[in-house]
Amino acid sequence: MDQIIVRLGDRSYSILIEKNLKMLSRQLKSLNLGTDAILITNPKVNSLFGKSVKSAIDSSGLKVSQVLVPDSEKAKSVKEAVRLLGAISRIDGKGKRICVVALGGGVVGDLAGFVASIYKRGIPYIQIPTTLLAQVDSSIGGKVAIDLAAGKNLTGSFYQPRLVYIDISFIKDLSRRDFISGMAEIIKYGTIKDKALFNYLRDNRSAILRRETKAIKEMIARCAKIKADTVSKDERELRSIRTILNFGHTVGHAIETAFGYSGLYSHGEAIGLGMIAAARISNRMGYLPVTDLFKIEETIGSFGLPVRIKRVDTRKIMRSLAYDKKFIHGVTRFVLPVRIGRVIIKERIPEEMIRQEVNRLSFKITPADDR
Repeated sequence: MDQIIVRLGDRSYSILIEKNLKMLSRQLKSLNLGTDAILITNPKVNSLFGKSVKSAIDSSGLKVSQVLVPDSEKAKSVKEAVRLLGAISRIDGKGKRICVVALGGGVVGDLAGFVASIYKRGIPYIQIPTTLLAQVDSSIGGKVAIDLAAGKNLTGSFYQPRLVYIDISFIKDLSRRDFISGMAEIIKYGTIKDKALFNYLRDNRSAILRRETKAIKEMIARCAKIKADTVSKDERELRSIRTILNFGHTVGHAIETAFGYSGLYSHGEAIGLGMIAAARISNRMGYLPVTDLFKIEETIGSFGLPVRIKRVDTRKIMRSLAYDKKFIHGVTRFVLPVRIGRVIIKERIPEEMIRQEVNRLSFKITPADDR
């Protein structure tokens, strides 16, 4: 077992990286979460892992009730959050102390965590992420939210889980697309903070794509450590330390919103495109050498992520950008790489430059580009 601590004083918690669910029951007992657990998941995840997770929760002494939510980004809606709150209130009752168990990818984790944060002004919850993307990123750090029509994650809070339990055996059941989508966030971590990880991805691409256990565990542990350390230093993103985790997300979230969360681009695919846009802006502004720009785009593409966008609607993407919470008082704010392993945060990037680079996502660069 690998254990990583998110250090937040009396709200500190463990990220446990395991190859199975054997330790889950013991961990739940030690946390003393209450009398009843509400397992929130979607039908697909439930069919794969619901029975085994429910059994582990049962054996911890918690009585389990289950609520299913839709399997798409559209589950992160006001309507679904209200429905979920109603379901929890009907399960709750006299003498009960309830907690929430989020079993699924980023959508389930964000929705369940958000609902846990506002029901009775906050009840305990734990994260059991089942996708690669959720295991390395969204399950860690306490950012929970739902979407509005105007933009992604516009209604949310910071609310830390009591435990993040990562079972890497779940990864073998992911579709190819879901696995590759998670690689975008891993490439992000290498680009912003860990050149050795970035090089590891390039040197071990075949083993990673074969989902070899050693490679998967190495990636997840490195990313979880970076996320935990960053959150421990800047939980609420007040010191601009945590902001670096938004690399690729400014344009990425706008792409998701512009396409109406239709699934044409998964979260990871959109973030990959957003990283390319940010890297190109950085290169144009004289911060990122073209050699590193090419490495970033090449690495994203080498894992099967899109490096070009189909049916670019620059107007819709720019409109979505205007609502993005990463804009401070209407001022553009981007995380820009200056070299592999280091980024800076820049504000007041000209809107026309952003527009041009969003539009240029319809084609890829080559090393011969003279910029």
